Amino acid sequence: VGKNEVMVDEIPFPSEFMMSTEPLPLMGHGITDIEIHFLQIKFTAIGVYLDPEIVTHLQQWKGKTGAELTENDEFFEAIVNAPVDKLLRVVVIKEIKGSQYGVQLESAIRDRLAKVDKYEEDEEEALEKIVEFFQSKYFKKDSVITYSFPATSGSAKISFAIEGKEDSEIEVENANVVEMMKKWYLGGSRGVSPTTISSLANNISIELSK
Repeated sequence: VGKNEVMVDEIPFPSEFMMSTEPLPLMGHGITDIEIHFLQIKFTAIGVYLDPEIVTHLQQWKGKTGAELTENDEFFEAIVNAPVDKLLRVVVIKEIKGSQYGVQLESAIRDRLAKVDKYEEDEEEALEKIVEFFQSKYFKKDSVITYSFPATSGSAKISFAIEGKEDSEIEVENANVVEMMKKWYLGGSRGVSPTTISSLANNISIELSK
């Protein structure tokens, strides 16, 4: 493994990722998985890239341990809301149909929006577009889904890359849907990947103590 790579469950992630003009460092990583009859099935590996500036928005948590931060949903709320570039790189470990992933994403986002009473027609339309985008895809092992969240806008880009095919991407412009997409992956105790949440908490705790 090159020194510019971090292995996440046997999948190499670049230690930095260019989003707009600045490279974003890898600040946390983990996997999504389920256990069936004591058998662990891994679905995706996740890398979270954040502008190092984010630390300036998290000063109130200085001095807290990674374990304390992992339990603190307000801390993750602050990560989601911090006005800095964020990028999520999701690599497929176990192949599934894109439609299955799309439906998971849709129901997670819809539930979160409904809970805070923000699920209206606009949100429904934005979600339908995302589901449609994934519908025709097949997630072979090592396919990559990238979520880019620019600091300067409430929109997001989702791109899908698979070997031998041209990348496809979609712009999501509904700010409520975008916020819940971030929360699906970065939402503290309700995030889809507990390993990613604790990795992020530990790494940011170290950054805050510098």
